[in-house]
Amino acid sequence: MPVNAYILIQTEVGKAPPVATAARALPGVLEAEELIGSYDVIIKVTAESLDDLGPNVVSRVQMIEGITRTITCPVIHL
Repeated sequence: MPVNAYILIQTEVGKAPPVATAARALPGVLEAEELIGSYDVIIKVTAESLDDLGPNVVSRVQMIEGITRTITCPVIHL
């Protein structure tokens, strides 16, 4: 069953625009937006399953130059 998640990203100073642009080009990324506040970029991602989320989507996001920290928040339906 497909799973969606939000990834909250902190970047180096001035790196939010290129990080968001790079994220938009990755497979599995549905949206990428720049923010003001504790996080610099938020992206919405999708994967085939929770097991695929880490190796196929999150790990690619974390390799983007300029990212200093990420928090991944899988979406659940209660």
